[in-house]
Amino acid sequence: MKQKNMVTWAISAIVYLGLVIGGYTVYASLDRNNEHTDTHDEAKTNGNEEKKFINEQAHKDNHISQRIDGEDSGHSDHVGQLENELVTNVKYKEGLIVIDVKDKDQNSPELEISHEKIMHLIIVSADLEDYYHVHPEDKGNGVYTLKFDLPENSYKAFVDIKPKKLAYRVSPIELQVGKDHGNHEGNSLKVDTNLTKTINEKTVELNTSELGINKAVTLSFDTKGITPEPYLGALGHVVILDDKGEKFVHVHPTSEEQAQFETKFDKPGIYKVWGEFKFDGKVNSYPFVIEVK
Repeated sequence: MKQKNMVTWAISAIVYLGLVIGGYTVYASLDRNNEHTDTHDEAKTNGNEEKKFINEQAHKDNHISQRIDGEDSGHSDHVGQLENELVTNVKYKEGLIVIDVKDKDQNSPELEISHEKIMHLIIVSADLEDYYHVHPEDKGNGVYTLKFDLPENSYKAFVDIKPKKLAYRVSPIELQVGKDHGNHEGNSLKVDTNLTKTINEKTVELNTSELGINKAVTLSFDTKGITPEPYLGALGHVVILDDKGEKFVHVHPTSEEQAQFETKFDKPGIYKVWGEFKFDGKVNSYPFVIEVK
């Protein structure tokens, strides 16, 4: 009897031990599966987060690229050395200015409206004394014309346009009206000691930040308490030329409330600045001569 009890006890112990080992094995297997699942989920989550980060970064980079592209293609500053993909010609005969604009394949490019006009034509006499800002009209096939009487003189014309999907840099175009008055390169401009000018009884004073190269320069025009009228979608316009009439810059206000402009000069020298402001329905062009050191 005693021997039978011992056998029964031994069998029970073996069965119990088997159950314990089996249970542990199942638990271990489940734990490994859970660990694998957690690792997989974590990897999946990290992968999604990484993908999301890349997409967000790409969006930011694209946004920055678009913003930079937008700034580079603006109408406000043409000091950059862009490759010219357009050919522009300007002719004058019997009171008619004719501008021809073609690409390298002799096709007429599509131009964007910039500050309310399809084209801004700046004409200055070779001695930088006479200044005209006019707006020829589109006649089709890349031809733009304007009836305008130019006095006999030697001029430089600057065709300021914004072509679609084509690189363009404003360059001076020689224009002769009447007899040739000779070469005026290296004009003997004298720096203004008085930066206050009055035209048509409206006074404007130019104030500048430090006139140095390769840094932002602020040009502030004090209109003496009289707010200029809107002119071509802005409070005013500023055109700048170097003393040789080669370097062309056309800038617009940085503020809708103040006649304040910002530009950069890449070389020291003498520059002539024309500030255009509209008072009582008339546009006055105020000339100033400054020196950049």
